[in-house]
Amino acid sequence: MALSAIDIYKKILPKTNCKECGYLTCMAFASMVVSEKLPLERCPHIPADAVAHYHPELLEQYQAGKWIKRDPAQDALVWAKERAASMNLADLPGRIGGQLINADDGLCLELPYFQDVLLIFSNGVRTKSGEELNRWEQVFIYNHLAQGGSEPPTGRWKALEEIPNTVSKVKSMREHVEIPLQTRFSGHLQDLRAAADNLGGREMTGQDKTAQVVYLFWPLPRIPVQLMFWDADPSEGFEAKASLLFDETITRHLDIESIIFLSEQLSRRLMGETDNSEAD
Repeated sequence: MALSAIDIYKKILPKTNCKECGYLTCMAFASMVVSEKLPLERCPHIPADAVAHYHPELLEQYQAGKWIKRDPAQDALVWAKERAASMNLADLPGRIGGQLINADDGLCLELPYFQDVLLIFSNGVRTKSGEELNRWEQVFIYNHLAQGGSEPPTGRWKALEEIPNTVSKVKSMREHVEIPLQTRFSGHLQDLRAAADNLGGREMTGQDKTAQVVYLFWPLPRIPVQLMFWDADPSEGFEAKASLLFDETITRHLDIESIIFLSEQLSRRLMGETDNSEAD
């Protein structure tokens, strides 16, 4: 029978709240033992024979995943890999672009990704330079592989709110993509142009008369993204505005969560935030 935090508190701990384990209360310590696999021996008042007695039971419930705090990135990666498990490498160039090559580790798809190149094998994804993608980026790529789309872009653009089933994500796009871009590049259009050029964007300013800066990006071969930016005009009381537009075929290639992730990646790269850390 699995040990709950209450079980550990009642059966094993001294209930003195001495704080010698580093936690304010014995109950807090018990919760960490259950959810974070904190070793029982961190409590200096538990006899060694009690630690030895309960260790197998705790190990068994850890292995079963009982009450352990979930790792969202790992859970998402397992799910995304399952979605893409049936992919056939030979089908991918026709579906999502790129080309098949024979690498040192075997046959793989060489796929442009922003200004990098990914190598997609039947059992994993890495950059051409050998770097590991963080787990959220792997989730994004596997979801792209699994989506099943093969349609080329049409050149007809849509804002996020024009795409079906995105109502709940408009706020996230605003807070995590548009506002950071507006804040960073308001009054600094040349900085925006320089950042967009460095990211491989193609300036389209002038073809849309309403935006002061327009850039076209190709983060992935079948997925163009257009950035439109209006600078602030204090004399008229207008704040800066940023907007991303997507080809109407976007949902053939990415699910809604992946569209948001891609948008955040584009925004972060434009602002020079290129670290590979994972945020849950």
